[in-house]
Amino acid sequence: MFNQGSYQASLSKYEQIIDQQPAAGDRALFEMGIVYSYPKNERKDYQKSLECFQRVIKDYPGSHYRQNSQTMVSYINNVPVKDTTIATQQTRIETLQREITGKEDEIATLREKIEALEKNVFAYAIRKPSLDKILIDKQARRMMLISQGSVLKTYKIALGGDPIGPKERQGDNKTPEGTYTIDARNRDSRYHRALHISYPNERDRKRARELGVSPGGNIMIHGIKNGFSWVGDAHTGVDWTKGCIAVTDEEIEEIDMLAPNGTIVEIRP
Repeated sequence: MFNQGSYQASLSKYEQIIDQQPAAGDRALFEMGIVYSYPKNERKDYQKSLECFQRVIKDYPGSHYRQNSQTMVSYINNVPVKDTTIATQQTRIETLQREITGKEDEIATLREKIEALEKNVFAYAIRKPSLDKILIDKQARRMMLISQGSVLKTYKIALGGDPIGPKERQGDNKTPEGTYTIDARNRDSRYHRALHISYPNERDRKRARELGVSPGGNIMIHGIKNGFSWVGDAHTGVDWTKGCIAVTDEEIEEIDMLAPNGTIVEIRP
């Protein structure tokens, strides 16, 4: 009778049934109790609901609704406590959500300040280049610019297609491991810009002689292949070079400005 949500009209109808059809009073009272305690009834009244069920138990001892009414009495007696607990928990959740939002705002503000400081430091470094070295960590796929013993900036990188282990021979698609220097640069490269590193060093040449192979060469720190700069830092999702170290076009421009010829390049496994 109250499926459409007209709870007050349903209650009035049940009261008429009790007056006009006393034999059906137990069912009417039981359903009135349900309406009064129905969760979606914005005007629910647990006390009136309890009274309805208690009348069924008292006035209709042989009713089929008596046992269910007893169950509902037990339920109704606990509902206010549960509602209070839920309301308290909801209030606590809302408070925590506000606190989290506040912390997120604080974190966002701190990130903006950090980014601004990084830009200032980087801008100063560009005006007065003083790199100690470029440190490349192959396993972590990252390259760091080291200035006065501190990390000035870190870049994600892509390596040769077979990156594990040092380069040993021409065509093995491995990135070298060891200490080198930047000894030349190409600002009209097929990979935007390129900084040549001094591979092979004496250790590399000795190993190649022992293996009876050519050590290869032409190892660069470079950008993305011309025409594909739109890929951006997504290029680091796969090791795609023939042994070189790749960054984005914007990043190689920064590195080109900061790292003069003679800058040490340390490549770790």
